[in-house]
Amino acid sequence: MDSLTPDQEAELRADLRVLEAQLRALLELSAEGARPVELDQAAVGRVSRIDAIQQQQMNRAGRERARARLAQVRAALASDGYGECRRCDDPIGFARLKARPEAPFCVGCAGALEQR
Repeated sequence: MDSLTPDQEAELRADLRVLEAQLRALLELSAEGARPVELDQAAVGRVSRIDAIQQQQMNRAGRERARARLAQVRAALASDGYGECRRCDDPIGFARLKARPEAPFCVGCAGALEQR
């Protein structure tokens, strides 16, 4: 696979900056939903409270995924070897990086790591 051209790398780094801004905005917007659920039975019924707790847990899981992805985006932006697989040092490929610009591994290495 060929290494990225300077134009491709510039395009992907721009994609990373947009993704970083989107993830930061998502984390800001979802902060309210991560707050503890009120325990006042008079204000919230039992079933509604259970539903609220479930929503809160889903929100927290989504925030954790967003935080992890944001960390990968920031690592990719800071990387001098952007576009090279961290495991085998082969080029990752423009199409893969266009779909997931923060991808640290080529398709082969990512598949091998997922099988473990």
